[in-house]
Amino acid sequence: MALKGRIGFAGCGNMGGALLKGMLSAGVAQAPQVVVAEVDAERAKQLSTDLDVATVAAPAELSDLDLLILAVKPGLVARAAQEAAQAMRPGSLVITLAAGLKLATVALALPAGQALVRAMPNTPALVGKGVTAVCADPVQDSAYLDIAREVFGAVGPVVTVEEKLMDAVTALSGSGPAYVYVMIEALADAGVCQGLDRATALTLATHTVAGAAHMVIKTGEHPGVLKDWVTSPGGTTAAGMAELERGGVRGVIYQVIEAATRRGKELDKK
Repeated sequence: MALKGRIGFAGCGNMGGALLKGMLSAGVAQAPQVVVAEVDAERAKQLSTDLDVATVAAPAELSDLDLLILAVKPGLVARAAQEAAQAMRPGSLVITLAAGLKLATVALALPAGQALVRAMPNTPALVGKGVTAVCADPVQDSAYLDIAREVFGAVGPVVTVEEKLMDAVTALSGSGPAYVYVMIEALADAGVCQGLDRATALTLATHTVAGAAHMVIKTGEHPGVLKDWVTSPGGTTAAGMAELERGGVRGVIYQVIEAATRRGKELDKK
């Protein structure tokens, strides 16, 4: 479903750019609907050339918006929101992508009663394989969440959660790609240790992780079931799994997500 009205972006770096490209490619938005406030003149020129969207130099120059996507860094959100507040039409929606910042914190920079949705996408959105969690104040019209789901559905699946769980979302899916990259790198390095050349090892590791994830998605089976499909009694996988358990990999992952969640909670207190 195509969105109606004028759509503004405050900031359009990697994540904002990925989202904008996804929206245009999926037909969720059309280029003439979009205006981007981008302080980096070279970046603004590139967006205008590549995507045929209008650009302005600052959020204060935006006007007549039905949807504003705050895609600046967390430390710049309040200022961008304040500058763009005058651009919002009645019944409009603001979406914030800032990790750690609560709805109430962002709302302080906006006019009273402004509809607001908080979203946490992740970097695989850059290749159309992202996943996003969204939340809103429960008293807000659910139609605004529907708009947000439409926006982020252009770059991957969307889930809806309560705001109290957004720091856990940030730790798991927002930060999660970095942890997976470490796993891929470690698998490849271990393959090199066993005699594989680096290019071959990296190809095997990368496609193994991607294929395994795709198996979970396509089959709908629990990962534990799929693990058992690979693990023959007394076989090589069973030997490797024993080492994973001895190394406490599961416990480390729990600790990683706990630490990242805790850090997310701290970001709104600065």
